[in-house]
Amino acid sequence: MPRNLTSVWLLLASISLGSRLANVAAAPICANGQTRCRVLSLANLFDRVIQHSARMHGISNELHSEFQEQYVVPSRNHIGRVSRNCHTSTLLTPNGKENAQRIAREELTEVILKLLMAWRDPLWHFHRIIAHQHDLANFSSDKALEMSAMVHELRKGVEKVAEKMQTLGMISNSVSTLSSLEDLLPSDSGEWRLMKDHELLYCFRRDSDKIQNYLKILKCRIVPEHGC
Repeated sequence: MPRNLTSVWLLLASISLGSRLANVAAAPICANGQTRCRVLSLANLFDRVIQHSARMHGISNELHSEFQEQYVVPSRNHIGRVSRNCHTSTLLTPNGKENAQRIAREELTEVILKLLMAWRDPLWHFHRIIAHQHDLANFSSDKALEMSAMVHELRKGVEKVAEKMQTLGMISNSVSTLSSLEDLLPSDSGEWRLMKDHELLYCFRRDSDKIQNYLKILKCRIVPEHGC
């Protein structure tokens, strides 16, 4: 996606979402001699990204249900035929809570970031598709745009959590940077373009649930004394 288009949609999304997203990405962390700021604890940062991921998953549920009711349920033969071959299926993710608790903290952090990165383009593409299709006139493209912006903001928030963990010596500095994470994505990650709308929504709902659960597990491993 061209940089200018990316900038435009992020600006519009930020304006429309307002304070709902500001809590995650605009954490007032003191740096470089700044004044009138407060230092957020690692537990506070975790709480922000977990709350944000919960809202994102809630919207993904709403969007999936709305799509099912309006466009899939009338043709009930489609029910139960959603492809489980999500474009993120080639990413190695821990299956279940116990496995997520076993892997290294750095690895779990990278898994979360890679999942968020993998959904950047698909959700923006989905928003553009439903916004220009007449047969989807009653469908909320605003929710799709909101989800796309939330993925971007949540990724920024998780990066801040990772930086804080590294500063405090709770994880090593081996967590990949954002640019190198993009290189770690599967070479066939563009196959999401072949997915049907209801398949894409199903897959995002599944992955947003994973992200939320992984963040909770990571928090409890890093700061177990705060609400675990």
